[in-house]
Amino acid sequence: MGTRDPRIDAYIAKSADFAKPILTQIRDTVHAACPEVEESLKWSMPFFSYHGPLMNMSAFKEHAAFGFWKGALVLGRSAGSDERAMGQFGRITSVKDLPPKKELVALIKKAAKLNVDGVKVEKRKTPKAALPVPPELAAALAKNKKAQAAFKAMPPSHQREYNEWIGEAKREETRASRVKQAIEWIAEGKARNWKYEKR
Repeated sequence: MGTRDPRIDAYIAKSADFAKPILTQIRDTVHAACPEVEESLKWSMPFFSYHGPLMNMSAFKEHAAFGFWKGALVLGRSAGSDERAMGQFGRITSVKDLPPKKELVALIKKAAKLNVDGVKVEKRKTPKAALPVPPELAAALAKNKKAQAAFKAMPPSHQREYNEWIGEAKREETRASRVKQAIEWIAEGKARNWKYEKR
């Protein structure tokens, strides 16, 4: 049997009057569609779990919102498409703005099945933009072929660490001493933070 968390009762009770029936209907529909769902409060909002995170709902001053943890899979949208800050269903200001109950039940059941089946959401990694090599480091690398070859062979994250470390130096003397140290470490094949790497 599922659980009803008294903190959710309190959350709904202290919400704006327009939001109370919206949150109550969402909550009741979740329990009807997935009787074994468990409630909790996460990130200060009502959260529903069933074999893992299922969905959440929230109330704001002028609208309510809710969304599925695996929204892209549940709704059949590509990740990030039409995802808005106020949730996957936009700004909800009355019960009329909610999807029809039959449709919402079907979506909740689909989300629950994804969790039971252990389906994961594929996370898209956004690569960081390449950071330009500071001129001082580029000049020093050009004079040291061993360091230059080692730098080119380094993963982009290690190159970025050196570029940031030297690039963020405010004083010329600091930058010069960092370049000198960097060339020494790079020639030895060491990452900028090699001291902290697990061996």
